[in-house]
Amino acid sequence: MQRTVETCLLTYVVALSVLLCGCGDAPSDEAPEVVVYTALDRVYAEPILLAFEEETGIRVRAKYDAEAAKTTGLINQIIARRDAPECDVLWNNEVVQTEHLATLGLLQPYASPSAERFAPQHRDPDHLWTGFAARARVIIYNTARLRADEVPRSLDAMTDPVWRGRCAIALPFFGTTLTHMAVLHEQWGAERLEGWLQACLDNGVAVAPGNGPVRDLVAAGEVAFGLTDTDDAHGAMVDGKPVAVVVPDAGYGPVLIPNSVGLIANAPNPDTGQKLIDYLLSAEVERKLAASRSAQIPLGRDLIDLETPWDGLVDRAAFGFDVSRAAADKEAVVQLLREVGFDR
Repeated sequence: MQRTVETCLLTYVVALSVLLCGCGDAPSDEAPEVVVYTALDRVYAEPILLAFEEETGIRVRAKYDAEAAKTTGLINQIIARRDAPECDVLWNNEVVQTEHLATLGLLQPYASPSAERFAPQHRDPDHLWTGFAARARVIIYNTARLRADEVPRSLDAMTDPVWRGRCAIALPFFGTTLTHMAVLHEQWGAERLEGWLQACLDNGVAVAPGNGPVRDLVAAGEVAFGLTDTDDAHGAMVDGKPVAVVVPDAGYGPVLIPNSVGLIANAPNPDTGQKLIDYLLSAEVERKLAASRSAQIPLGRDLIDLETPWDGLVDRAAFGFDVSRAAADKEAVVQLLREVGFDR
């Protein structure tokens, strides 16, 4: 009986100690926190945010966006809460909509020491955002349906009757596909882009919900080729799907689209927000993203020799477009897409 009482008391003391001291190195309820909105796929972003939490003791509250509304949903939430922001950091999977927030005055300057790793073309001149860990827009094709020498290298092929109903594009209102359309608007002008978009629809181009579904249509052989990003293409390649990629010819690409990160104006936790930005812009994070299934392209000048599956296809020093102009064109592009009929 005495031993039973002593055992119960010991168990109670141990349990109480665990409650008082916490478990492991996980942040306590009183730990500082940071709120981040991220449009990068959760499977890639979450391990990095968990590593930051473990290294710093700063609790990370992350909000992710769905593939169908990638980037746009988070941007709209930031705009809607501009007078009472709940977010500290935007980690975007592209850069044009980040620049759009900057033009609205919804980002505040922060000159992160980690940003010095990047060339000037990957940094906002007023320190409102920094680009890192890029992906490239590519043509993905089914190797069982097309030989390498048969693959079209021009976006004009998508409007060619030879390829009627045999190619695909993601719904261009969101994410990197919207960014790509804004780049084409900048490079081609509104009239040419409108004509190309209308011709795509007239030629039976399949419009998929996102870049991942474009990849899946190509991998399944339902279409011969499509427009997607290198990270989506790499996933299929790793899985042994019958796919390969080419970069569109000069004049139509390549378009290199970095992740971007910025501090929200009037952020509730600016100090921890700055720490998270420093971490995301580190060589460690770019290495992790490059080594992941997404095979993202490091932009830091200290990692220029780090090998990626895209070496020889993409020049990482080339940004490829004027971010401020593309951002200024975004609303015009969305209106044009509606007029052509991509929302039907």
